[in-house]
Amino acid sequence: MGAILPFLKDQPVFEPEAVRAMSAAFDEVCRSLKLPETATREREAIAVRIVELARRGERDAKRLSERVLREAGSAA
Repeated sequence: MGAILPFLKDQPVFEPEAVRAMSAAFDEVCRSLKLPETATREREAIAVRIVELARRGERDAKRLSERVLREAGSAA
């Protein structure tokens, strides 16, 4: 669950369920794009987009990851 936590430190508080969904989406997008842990800039951009979508109300991990992958030009 904690994959996205470092990117939430300056964000409003999210419910635990939302954090789980965002973390699952983050993990899925990074895995799908084959991003290594060292791709910090890319991983941060993904996290920022997921947080933005969650702030707008999206709380489903699958829809979050599909949207970010689509925006990145990758098939979901």
